Amino acid sequence: MDLLKNMTLAHWLLVLVAVVGLVMLSLVVGVTTIEGRQARQVAGMGPYATPTQAARSRVAVVYFSRSGNTALAARHVAMRLDASLYALEVPQYALGVSGLAHSALDAKARRDDPAKLPDINPLTVDLKPFDTVWLGSPVWFYSPAPPIWAFVENNRFDGQHVVLFNTFNSNFGEDQIAAFKAKVLARGARSFEHRHVLRGRMTQQLSPEDMLKAIDLEWFDAKARVSDKAP
Repeated sequence: MDLLKNMTLAHWLLVLVAVVGLVMLSLVVGVTTIEGRQARQVAGMGPYATPTQAARSRVAVVYFSRSGNTALAARHVAMRLDASLYALEVPQYALGVSGLAHSALDAKARRDDPAKLPDINPLTVDLKPFDTVWLGSPVWFYSPAPPIWAFVENNRFDGQHVVLFNTFNSNFGEDQIAAFKAKVLARGARSFEHRHVLRGRMTQQLSPEDMLKAIDLEWFDAKARVSDKAP
């Protein structure tokens, strides 16, 4: 009791900072552990290679994925549509604490200033052979992740139907989807569509198998879907 009485405000503030730091560290370690487990789980699922020129359709699927969930969705979409598949790479977003920090900081920076975009590889893709382009991304800070914005900024979609598809944990901002649509149309697209699948919170997510079932049911099998032949 004497120790508690003798602790000054400065001591209490140091204790508080230490406790908050431990909580934040535990959260980061927990998130990176879950992401690593997810990446290993989905890495070998749904392997896909772009068909030969004669067999492929006039559809392209371009995506960015960090923990592998959007990559799995992209492979599945490409398989359903016999599409050409392109992955966007951002090395500084690699799994781990550093990649998590970079991705969070860049997502926040892009929300504050839409011109702040990461370097991506490839920066451009020849999209002229395609009638429909699917753009895949996770949702960070209620918005498609920065790499897919960077891709749109550096490519054109003249006369094409563009489908944005997202996997996400909590929610997305309608304002961000509207801004993405406006950007795509400004880059020449004739039409735009948004498809998404809610995976759920980090500790209560859909299994990869259930995510693919949801994609089949909600994106492809519903009779009301005009899908990739939208005018």
